[in-house]
Amino acid sequence: MNLNNTKIILASQSPRRCELMKQAGFDFEVIKSDITESINNAAPSTVVEELSLQKANDVLDKLLKHLDLSLMAYNDLSLLVIGSDTIVSKDKIIMGKPKSREDAFSMLHSIQNNTHQVYTGVTLLVYDFNSQNKSVHSFHECTNVTLYPMSDCEINQYISSGDCYDKAGGYGIQGHFAIHIKSIQGDYNNVVGLPIARLYQEIKNL
Repeated sequence: MNLNNTKIILASQSPRRCELMKQAGFDFEVIKSDITESINNAAPSTVVEELSLQKANDVLDKLLKHLDLSLMAYNDLSLLVIGSDTIVSKDKIIMGKPKSREDAFSMLHSIQNNTHQVYTGVTLLVYDFNSQNKSVHSFHECTNVTLYPMSDCEINQYISSGDCYDKAGGYGIQGHFAIHIKSIQGDYNNVVGLPIARLYQEIKNL
């Protein structure tokens, strides 16, 4: 895959994913997906891959609706749309982003003083303007995260900071919540929201 002739689109407005993409040196644009996330009872790895695919497809469809594919300007060019989704799982219970204070407390209380899994699914959607063909490659990473014990007061203090509501499992590892992280087994960036090293390797192998 020739990245010099490829426009990279990140189908996410997550500032954490954007920062990881920038750190890795990718030249990209951001287009947000508007799909409504619906988590079912399937395996976490399946859920994150499916949601990442839905996000990538949504953004590609938006782009193609506004492009005149007959223009010569698109000859020999391609699009790479990157969709991503992250969830937390504990004892086979899938946790997305908390919808309320009570929801956030329940999530954090269930994972404190224990080990949980963070899954991030990524879809690489490549569209070739010459052939108008679309290829799809999805993968996921899983990281084990162990937390120290947290009192109800500590949980409530963190929730009051407001940092919990836009993050799977109700916490962000890169912020103040880091003081509650006992150990990590796997990719730290995967917990942040994007396994950037794995992503780079997967793009190399396309």
